[in-house]
Amino acid sequence: MKHIFDDKQYSGIELFCLAVEAGSFTKAALHAGITPAAVSRSISRLEDRLGVRLFVRTTRQIRLTDNGQSYYLQCRDALAQLEEAEREVTGGQVAPAGMLRISAPTPYAHFRLLPLLPEFRRLYPDVQFHLHLGNRNIDFAADNIDLAIRMRDPKDSGLIARKLEDVELATVAAPSYLRQAGTPTRPDDLLQHDCLQFELPSTGKAISWPFMQNGQQVEIETRGSYHCSDDLLGVVTLARHGAGIIQTYRFMFERELAQGELVELLAQYSGTSRPVYLLYPHARHVPLRLRVFIDFLLGALQHKSCPRFVMSEKS
Repeated sequence: MKHIFDDKQYSGIELFCLAVEAGSFTKAALHAGITPAAVSRSISRLEDRLGVRLFVRTTRQIRLTDNGQSYYLQCRDALAQLEEAEREVTGGQVAPAGMLRISAPTPYAHFRLLPLLPEFRRLYPDVQFHLHLGNRNIDFAADNIDLAIRMRDPKDSGLIARKLEDVELATVAAPSYLRQAGTPTRPDDLLQHDCLQFELPSTGKAISWPFMQNGQQVEIETRGSYHCSDDLLGVVTLARHGAGIIQTYRFMFERELAQGELVELLAQYSGTSRPVYLLYPHARHVPLRLRVFIDFLLGALQHKSCPRFVMSEKS
């Protein structure tokens, strides 16, 4: 077998990946126990050997070039595979370890994902999490994300998609609002009400509200005085305080419904839902920590024991 790397080159690749993940040479140096100048020299040698620039450097920050981004993704996967190969031959394969970087929408994170993580870490204490909680679309490569959760049908055929669940929608309002404005009895009545609007990050537009009517799904274009973006929890808070009517995921206000702070409306027209998917990039090597976490989520959220990991794709 041809010997490609010496120890110094291999170390340079590790320092390069560490600098990307830390976001600076200084932080990478602290992690590695060396000086920032040593990190800079190592990466300069790597760039000279490759004949390409990996970073754009300024006095305040470093940023990957396109070549650097491509090289990092391949090096990260290669180093992870080497790490797992060592664990396997030393008997450590049964203990997933390392950092999982996850992106999830704020409401799903608070009500579904985050409550499950302590149980996962009790099972696998050597796995750590870096959580990106927000509703903006992420770039897996640029944002260094391993796994994303999205609450609509995925459109990117370049990703692997696995369905987690269908989440039920419900329409609710506070008793104080209904006393003032009356109670709608049909979906069309919503056109005469103040309906709280949430604007999708991907389009900047409010979405229509679906209902089941005579066995068919109908969409109602509602109007309202309040428009929220980025944080869906905002419209729930507005609804609780009597600002108007909201339609969103039932799991977000089950406590308020049980306590009477909110009242469900148009229940006879309910039955609509939205899908939730796990998304992650195609890769020849899927780290063990990611495989077991996917299985764990599927088992927990589909209310059954965790299935064996099977690669599946959705275009």
